[in-house]
Amino acid sequence: MSLKDREPDLPQGLDVNDLDPSVLQDLKVLAKENADRVAKHMLMATDLLHDDPELALRHARAAKNRAGRVGVVRETNGVVAYHAGEWKEALSELRAARRISGGPGLLAVMADAERGLGRPEKALELGRSPEARELDEDGQIELAIVMAGARHDLGQHDSAVATLQRLNPSLDSQGLSQARLSYAYADALLAVGNEAEAATWFKHAAEIDVDGLTDAAERAAELG
Repeated sequence: MSLKDREPDLPQGLDVNDLDPSVLQDLKVLAKENADRVAKHMLMATDLLHDDPELALRHARAAKNRAGRVGVVRETNGVVAYHAGEWKEALSELRAARRISGGPGLLAVMADAERGLGRPEKALELGRSPEARELDEDGQIELAIVMAGARHDLGQHDSAVATLQRLNPSLDSQGLSQARLSYAYADALLAVGNEAEAATWFKHAAEIDVDGLTDAAERAAELG
């Protein structure tokens, strides 16, 4: 049985135009019929990412098997593998995507995959790489959160606090990325025994996390 024969089924009625136009543009290097199937597998991988990460990964792999030289396809495979807890596959695919497309790539995801493999030192190396300086503000925040997590893994809680302080967390900040930064900062402060300040930052994270994507409100309540 060929790789294509083992592909997961594609539901009827999928509209590839639901994908980002830049993704569809990248797929134009493929034959039209193949590009259409790759796009549909990528669409399914994205749609299933949180509800069924294992099936999402089967779709992402199917897309990769059909279009392994397209950077965005390898990147999608890497991200989906990460969400499915397949750390080695995530790293391999994201490295391939960077070789094909260049740029800083998803450094935070790669670093967190290193943590998943029990290699916090490798995660910290990625955080110190030249590519890290190319990240936009949101990317820098995500990478700093992972770097702080790596410090926690190593028992270096004071260093975790210092890592996040470099991003200048502010009680006047707004937005989801800042909510995630405030949450991570609160968690780091708690790890060094500063409960009062941790409570303040958990409360701030809860206030600006308008979609309730973190449990900041519960954490704040626990600290009183």
